[in-house]
Amino acid sequence: MNRLIGLAASLLRLVPSPVPHRQERLRGHHATVDGIKYSMPVNSDDSPVLMAAFPINKRAAAAVLPGTELRPFSLGGKGLLVVTVVNYESTDIGQYIEYSLAIAVTHGSRPAPPLLPLVFQKTFGLGQYVVDLPVSTEISVKGGKGIWGMPKHRASLDFVVTDSTVSAQYDDSGRLGCFIEIERPRPMGIPLKLAASNYCAFRGMLMKSDIYFEATGDIALGGDARARLVLGDAPGVAALKTLQPADKPVFTAYLPEARGVLDDHYEAWFLTAPTAEEAARIRGGDPLESVVGLGQGQEWLPAPDRGRTSPATSHGTSDGAGTGDAP
Repeated sequence: MNRLIGLAASLLRLVPSPVPHRQERLRGHHATVDGIKYSMPVNSDDSPVLMAAFPINKRAAAAVLPGTELRPFSLGGKGLLVVTVVNYESTDIGQYIEYSLAIAVTHGSRPAPPLLPLVFQKTFGLGQYVVDLPVSTEISVKGGKGIWGMPKHRASLDFVVTDSTVSAQYDDSGRLGCFIEIERPRPMGIPLKLAASNYCAFRGMLMKSDIYFEATGDIALGGDARARLVLGDAPGVAALKTLQPADKPVFTAYLPEARGVLDDHYEAWFLTAPTAEEAARIRGGDPLESVVGLGQGQEWLPAPDRGRTSPATSHGTSDGAGTGDAP
């Protein structure tokens, strides 16, 4: 097994960087967007990442997706809830935590066949529809939502690493949003070069942005993956509680020091429906007014309450969680 892991690692090191050449050409240039100063490319360094994916009810997932062109990615007849928490240690807008709760999707006029989108990602528009995206700071909301249309909102967040687990929690105005804890996969040191597309609803439009990660990480698959997910009663996770997440994750990952680039290029489409009445009912995200007047504050809210007992949820309890403060 160790020999196979070593061979896989050697092959993965040969994979070219996913960062587009344009982003490399921009290196060293500067930009000011909505008053936020960026040194190009829009990147982050030395940022630990926690990931886990859970099977969900595919029909329920489809009901959460806006418009007519997103469809749940199918794996064994199930959809996937993808939880990704990034502890951004070094960025142009300071330190902050980003807590992504998303549904794996494909984008296009027709449903995609199972599994093929994993191989032909661009052909089938493979990505994730971000349902909830709490972050630590006001400036992260201003940039992420105002520029890329991400459903960011400020919340109490933490990111706690121990010898055996990695966990993260978010609270919103004193209510539990989500708690995720993974058992740390055994050390593998697998080199990873990943490109991911985020689909988000904002201003009645579907907005797509791309991010690229390079890291050396540890991954657990199938029976080796262990995690605990708790959804609370904060408004941002209400839709996720209808998805019936499984107790057992499909995979977990911990990337101790990831480097990321967020592409400054993005795309947007109107969210449509067959009738005007149906279009009026589309969950099209927050309006433009939600970012007007936001400042560039980098202050964090107090850390979430790890000692709370979550309300009755469809998925787990919060008893027994570890403790820790945000940096």
